[in-house]
Amino acid sequence: MKKQTIWILTVIMAMSLIGLLFMMVFYMHDIVRMRYDQFAQTVRQSLVAVSLQLSHDETQRFLQEDVDNLESSSIYRQYLGDATPQLGGVRYSFTTSSGLEADLTIKGAPSAISNLEGAPAVFGRSSGTATYRQPVRVKFNEQYMQQKNLIDNVILDIISKSSSRPITERADSATVYRYLRQELDTLGLKVPFEFAVVNRAGVPVYSTEGFRTTAADEDNMFVQPLFPQDGAGKIFYLKVYFPTKKDFVYSSMPFLWPAFILTIILLVVFVFTIVTAFRQKKLTEMKNDFINNMTHEFKTPISSISLAAQMLNDQSVRKSPMMLQQISNVINDETKRLRFQVEKVLQMSMFEGRKSTLKIEDVDANVIIYNIVNTFKLKVEKYGGHLTANLDAMDAIVEVDEMHFTNVIFNLLDNAVKYRREDTPLELTVTSRDLPDERLEITVADNGIGISREDQKRIFEKFFRVSTGNRHDVKGFGLGLAYVKKMVGELGGTITVESQLNHGTKFIIIIPLSKN
Repeated sequence: MKKQTIWILTVIMAMSLIGLLFMMVFYMHDIVRMRYDQFAQTVRQSLVAVSLQLSHDETQRFLQEDVDNLESSSIYRQYLGDATPQLGGVRYSFTTSSGLEADLTIKGAPSAISNLEGAPAVFGRSSGTATYRQPVRVKFNEQYMQQKNLIDNVILDIISKSSSRPITERADSATVYRYLRQELDTLGLKVPFEFAVVNRAGVPVYSTEGFRTTAADEDNMFVQPLFPQDGAGKIFYLKVYFPTKKDFVYSSMPFLWPAFILTIILLVVFVFTIVTAFRQKKLTEMKNDFINNMTHEFKTPISSISLAAQMLNDQSVRKSPMMLQQISNVINDETKRLRFQVEKVLQMSMFEGRKSTLKIEDVDANVIIYNIVNTFKLKVEKYGGHLTANLDAMDAIVEVDEMHFTNVIFNLLDNAVKYRREDTPLELTVTSRDLPDERLEITVADNGIGISREDQKRIFEKFFRVSTGNRHDVKGFGLGLAYVKKMVGELGGTITVESQLNHGTKFIIIIPLSKN
């Protein structure tokens, strides 16, 4: 698949997932907000019901007292009648123009009783009805106003007496809790709560043990005035706090979190898939680069060996011992070169997927490095460079496989020669020094082309080559540093790199000393 196609699919899938995630978050936000609004509305409805219930209880208490006093009044008896008390009626005694005395009881609502004009005659005959109806209506209006004033006085008396009572008597904590619990349960809010009754200044008159007043809890606090008819100066407030409000709201939406988690999982899988696709694409490019380099590296020695074999078919060449010796040397050198390339390819395959089989023994790292430097010095000087060894470690006995340890140092030195700068003589330095905690530090530093910060993160990957692509001016398969990283780890050490473009590179190896 082409890289452009992968990018197009990535953009389409990314936009789709981002849109889906945005819609999911927006939808969840609306649902949560709606649930919070429903919770708040239900709580306010419950608090209003509690306030009204407390007011009703207090009014009923005072009315019971005043009704007992009212029953003994003459006006009340006139309304109810002496012999048979009946609410809703008015009894009158009057004398007609002919001297007839009579008692009249009129039943019904005040509005119906006062509107007597146009009603049938009160005594069953039509003559003289206007003379009798007018005094009845006037007398009723007078007594109705007296009763209305009496009721107003009773109401004012209730207000004045109730507001002077202590709030702890008017709304004791047990009653408030019972009403709150009852109203909340009725409306489906079976959640724990804490409450307090406070004055205008916010000072609690009494509160439950778990009631909080911190600013952080204001979102979970609801306030309702108690007995608002008392006037602004005497009003007390009921504050209710719900410590588990958030948990209750989210528990009422069991689908919310699974949907959100599934969306996140889908997003993670998408990102992982895209990253894997690009890695596979990059790996394919590196393998193609490896195959091209391998073909080039193998082609040269094979061509040389083939040419030498053709020369051996020449009779004149076979008759010359000097030519035979020269051809023999060429075949031998090219065979070694070919074998070396094959071994480099097999270096990583022998460690892939399983633990390496190492021949661990105690060796002196300074001695091994010194021998490698003496052998490698000629190659460095061939390119006009200089190789220096500063082996300052006093204790350099390490437990390693001598062959692989030698290959590690050799590969680092070989890379320094490959990635030298053409305009500057190569300066290559190998050092060793003691570290605390029984460790040995070995560094290989050069003044070559350096490695960019981006490439430093990948130089230890298989088949990766720094800024070479399919060019063959720098030979290799991209396996050297991968082998070094793998081998140092097998020996119980670590390797890091410090580099700057056009200033050189330094590899730092730290391995533990021998316990013996």
